[in-house]
Amino acid sequence: MAEIFPKDTTFSVSELTAYIKASIEACFPSVIIEGEISNFKPSSSGHYYFTLKDEGASIAAVLFKGKARYLDFIPKDGMTVRVKGAVTVYAQRGAYQIVVDTMEQAGTGDILKAIEELRRKLAAEGLFDQSRKRPLPKFPKTIGVVTSPNGAALQDILNITQRRNNSISIVILPCTVQGNDAPKTIIKQIEAANKFDIADVLIVGRGGGSLEDLLPFSDEGVVRAVAASRIPVVSAVGHEVDTALSDYAADLRAPTPSAAAELVTPLKDDVYSFLQDSTAEMYEILMNRIANGRLLLQSFSLEAMELHLRKMLSPLVQRFDGARDTLIDEMKSRIAKAQNRLVLAEHKLESANPQKILDRGFAIVRNKQNGKIIRNAAEASKGTVLEIRLAQGSIEAIAEATVETPVASEHKNANQLHQTGETI
Repeated sequence: MAEIFPKDTTFSVSELTAYIKASIEACFPSVIIEGEISNFKPSSSGHYYFTLKDEGASIAAVLFKGKARYLDFIPKDGMTVRVKGAVTVYAQRGAYQIVVDTMEQAGTGDILKAIEELRRKLAAEGLFDQSRKRPLPKFPKTIGVVTSPNGAALQDILNITQRRNNSISIVILPCTVQGNDAPKTIIKQIEAANKFDIADVLIVGRGGGSLEDLLPFSDEGVVRAVAASRIPVVSAVGHEVDTALSDYAADLRAPTPSAAAELVTPLKDDVYSFLQDSTAEMYEILMNRIANGRLLLQSFSLEAMELHLRKMLSPLVQRFDGARDTLIDEMKSRIAKAQNRLVLAEHKLESANPQKILDRGFAIVRNKQNGKIIRNAAEASKGTVLEIRLAQGSIEAIAEATVETPVASEHKNANQLHQTGETI
């Protein structure tokens, strides 16, 4: 390549930067770059500053407010994007950058669509319902951590839990958190923790990463394993802005693994304070109950107990006395009615006694031969031997003649009595 300037030409910093700036901007007035966003920093003025990187290099980028308002998504770290813009040099820092005109998601559109469809499906099944969420244990004895054994997330969790409360045991359930094999290892460790009742609470997660890196925690099997866990689960996937479907199924979502460690680990000093306060409160309650019991026992003298018993029995005795009086009155009433009926029956029997009738001057006339009572003169012919029974004694007579006399109306009742055989 031919030299543009003579050898040993001396430049000022500004002059050299100006030449470089002009050269770069002339060569790359409009380029399309695809890379992963990192160090995303939205400014208060509305501009977006970030870095685009791949495995081998990185480049600074800026998207000014006027262009940013046309985006249909919110950029975040780990997102793969395709940008179009001009490469320029920021002279004050001596750094080159790309000034972005347009930006779109690259390779994540289909992934995000699939994740959203799965989210709707699982939500319709009720896996994300708030009613399924369980409270975390206040005083866990053992915390299980399902994550990569080599990740920074695990070290953060261990450091925080040991600092807050070194009496709590930590069980590490190592798994792969990235790649195609990650979901089945995560599921296996969650199921093992439940099968063997390894911990009181589980932290399931990893550190930050791109959308593709976090995909295992949006796998349907992983989400169902988190929802089915009998042990309460805290999901801690990525940084604060990162989300995965396991966050919705977990009993609690933590913005970072470090935050998850703080949420599940009570401070030892707080635990001691709680136990001391509870002990003092229980002791006070117990002493109050003992004092009340002693006061109550003092009132149980023989006289007081007798009075108390009388108060208890008094309404029962009154009810018994009332029932007894009612029963006696009812029996007396029934006896009086029965006696009245006996008197009436006796009077009726007395009035029907033939002897009484005879005593009033009546007589009974019988046929001496056959003993039949004669009620009609036609029943006795001339010469019939009659037996006339009086109130005292009887007379035998012989009929000389018979005279039939019409029965007067005033004697009608008497004839009726004769028909019954009870009168003369």
